[in-house]
Amino acid sequence: MIMLVLTFGLKIPCGLFVPCLTVGAIAGRLLGIAMEIISFNFPDFFIFAAGCNENVTCVIPGVYAIVGACAFLGGATRMTVSLVVIMVELTSGLSLIVPLMVSAFSAKIFGDLFCSDGIYDAHIELNNYPFLDTKEDYKINAYASDVMKPQKNDPPLTVLIQDGMTAAEVEKIARKSKFVGFPIVVSKESQLLVGYILRRDLCMALDLYQQSGFFTPNKMVKFSQTLTNRKNETCIRLEKLVEYAPLCVSHQTSMDVVIDLFKKIGVSNLLVTHFGKIIGVITKKDILKHLEMKKR
Repeated sequence: MIMLVLTFGLKIPCGLFVPCLTVGAIAGRLLGIAMEIISFNFPDFFIFAAGCNENVTCVIPGVYAIVGACAFLGGATRMTVSLVVIMVELTSGLSLIVPLMVSAFSAKIFGDLFCSDGIYDAHIELNNYPFLDTKEDYKINAYASDVMKPQKNDPPLTVLIQDGMTAAEVEKIARKSKFVGFPIVVSKESQLLVGYILRRDLCMALDLYQQSGFFTPNKMVKFSQTLTNRKNETCIRLEKLVEYAPLCVSHQTSMDVVIDLFKKIGVSNLLVTHFGKIIGVITKKDILKHLEMKKR
């Protein structure tokens, strides 16, 4: 149990499912052995008088171990019906379904008295992972422009120009930035949105061009779908990596709609536009940060 507490939060590949079953089974078997000793020494006690006799063993420590494992794992993870199904399939003991159900639901009820979240939910919150619970109803009286980044005092949004950037400029942005992707615009002056490209795909493409020897710092990079003579061109074309229909919302879109898009579609970010011009990006971290500010 002590090792389980010490190792769960470490950044190593270890689980919680089997250790919880083991600890619960050990505790259950200890209780079962204690009850077996009591029933042997006090066979006339009213708890054992009805079902115990010389020919029938009324206390089986193995059953206590199974029920204890179910109760311990149910209290840690707040699993109920699915846990009972798993335990029945593991043991092939359909006759144990009633005590397993009682133990799982009792563990959840008593666990909720102290903390409403399971250990996995608590660990997500402890590590500040960007997670929006689909069961929770988030209420934010704001618009997309209030939550997006950048705001007034933030650095400008990092974008790529569809035509006119050199390979060195694109590589510098891709290597030094920590963003998931970059919006592609017509020009810095217009900021008209053309598409979106993932940073991972962009870095992989640049690496391939460098390995092939086609990459030079002054070579132009094109993200547009312009029709040219491919045989004579000397630029680096990356239009196949561009998503030309990225998911966008207006700057006046309600945050309730934005949160529903994140929860139901599972997108990593949303682009915020105003009359076709890119003005910001919203991520799950931005939403959670805004919720924390509202709580304060």
